[in-house]
Parts: sequence; C-alpha cells; structure tokens
Amino acid sequence: RALREAKETLQKLPEEIRRDIRQDKEKLLQDARGRKEAGAPGLPQRLFRQPAGAVGQEPSDPAVRQKRDKIKEMMKHAWDNYKRYAWGLNELKPISKQGHSSNLFGNIQGATIVDALDTLHIMEMKEEFKEAKEWVEKNLDFNVNAEISVFEVNIRFVGGLLSAYYLSGEEVFRKKAVELGEKLLPAFNTPTGIPWALLNIKSGIGRNWPWASGGSSILAEFGTLHLEFVHLSHLSANPVFAEKVMNIRKVLNRLDKPEGLYPNYLNPSSGQWGQHHVSIGGLGDSFYEYLLKAWLMTDKTDEEGKKMYYEAVQ
Repeated sequence: RALREAKETLQKLPEEIRRDIRQDKEKLLQDARGRKEAGAPGLPQRLFRQPAGAVGQEPSDPAVRQKRDKIKEMMKHAWDNYKRYAWGLNELKPISKQGHSSNLFGNIQGATIVDALDTLHIMEMKEEFKEAKEWVEKNLDFNVNAEISVFEVNIRFVGGLLSAYYLSGEEVFRKKAVELGEKLLPAFNTPTGIPWALLNIKSGIGRNWPWASGGSSILAEFGTLHLEFVHLSHLSANPVFAEKVMNIRKVLNRLDKPEGLYPNYLNPSSGQWGQHHVSIGGLGDSFYEYLLKAWLMTDKTDEEGKKMYYEAVQ
C-alpha cells in the first residue's frame, strides 16, 4: 500500500503536490487550534468533579480538633523551613539546613513541592498551594539529560501531580503528569515489557541497578507503577500507559510462584525470576500494596488484582 501511495504521489503534477501540502498544513493548524480550545495541548476535554469529603468544617470533638490543628502546625513548620532553606530543590536536610537533590531524580527538581501539593490542598493551606502551583507552572522541567529512577519519579512526581489534579482540577497538573508519563514510556522497551529501573529521559536508554541479581528488575519497583499509569490513560485518552502495566501482570501470571509468592528479582530480557528471594519489606512491599489498591481504585471490579493479592496473602 505504501509503494502504491508513493507511486501515485510521484505521478502528480508539482502544482497538485503543493496544493496537497497546503491543505495538510491547514488541517494540522485547525486541529491544533481545536486542541488548544479544549484544554491542555493534545489532551481530551474533561469535566472536573469535586472530590468527596468535608471542606471548611470543624470537627465536633475538641480533642480531634486539637490534634488536627497540631498536625497542620507541623506541616506549616516543615513547609516554611523547606521554603526558606531549600526552595525548588528536592529535599531539605533539616540539621545542616541545606537543600539536597538525590540522584534518584536526575536533574528533575522540586520533589518536595510536587509531593506535598495534595497535602497542602487537603489542609486548606491556600497560599502555600498557590505558591507551589506557580512553581510547577514556571519551573518544573522534564527536558533534562539525566538518568532517573523510574519507580521514584513515578510515585513522587507522577503521583503527586495526579492527586493535585484530582483535588484541584488545575489543568497544569494533568498536562505535566501526562508529559512526564510519556517520558517514562521508553523504560518499557525490553524484550518482555518489564521496565528498566533506571532511565535516561533524554536518550530513552534504560538499565537496571548493577547490584540487582543478574541484571534483574525489582518487584517493588516495576510493581509500583500500576495505579498512576492507569490514571494517565484515563486522563490522556491514550491506552498505552494502562497497556504497559497490564502487560506486567501477564508476565507475572505466566510464571510459577515459589510457594505462592513473588520473588523480588525478575530478568526483563528472559522473563524469568532472578534469585528466589522473597520479601514483604524492602524490594517487595509496594507490589502487594498496589494489587490491593488497584482492586479498591476500580470500585472493586479489578478481580485479577484482588485474586493475585489474596493468593499471595494465603
């Protein structure tokens, strides 16, 4: 078909080819204008639904009110000092009062800001939330030449942006979440689709931790992408995000589970377990957590997630 189309194009007169190019350009411009009017560039229009929960009310129990006020006071203390000593950096070292940027995030900055957005919104710290949103709009940049941890960037940045969007309806959070999600997709370019632990988000080249058994990916890392990636598909109308994480389950379901549990190491090339080391602490924990949460998130319709969780629990 491609050869036939090329032949037809070559048989056209130069004026006809120029006319076709003009028409294609006009159509592209119209499509771009239409997307701009619909909301974030390239994203489908979406009506914001106010999240459930009491807003602007005081607890009737004075003890609960006192505890709530104390927690908010602690959050304000932490936030004010982060702003004073480490604004825009990933973390604050509280004793030395210096900013710190872990190499887990490469050159991406502002992990504390993005991670705290939903807390600021829930606690009705409106000024702080506004400042954080402005920082995200002006400074949160993913066009960096750096290697990042796919797992950490997903739970802190993608998760933080998604929850901020669902709570506030601010388009900038949806736009940034989907933009970052697209940059993480090359991590899944392995023979099995089990993602690499580390990814250079400019070149798209991935690898695994050098200390992981036989070049394996880590259960708690590739198993802790599901919630965010399903929501990325929902908010972008692009099924590829959900397909990538559902494929992880397919790979896992094909494998024999030693004594019904999932070893912490899986080779992304062979699709076989690395060493049969099992843990429900570090290296394994959040995989099981996400199975349960996936079932709850779908209003208890994700029977596969529930089955995998309960069989492992037994």
